[in-house]
Amino acid sequence: MKDKTYNNADSFAMSFDEEWQRINCDDLKVKIDKVIGKMSNHPFVSSNPVNARKIAEFRIFSLKKFQ
Repeated sequence: MKDKTYNNADSFAMSFDEEWQRINCDDLKVKIDKVIGKMSNHPFVSSNPVNARKIAEFRIFSLKKFQ
């Protein structure tokens, strides 16, 4: 997905999931920070950092996507 990113939540979520799998960290909040930090060049993170964090937290804590 890195070759095509768009300034929308779906593109962010797909890229977030890919990056999440690459980072090792037991603290979920710290891991979210690390993933979003690595994705700082993603158009959605750049233009909507607050919403990017909300989406990341929703995916991890509400959907329990990676637990």
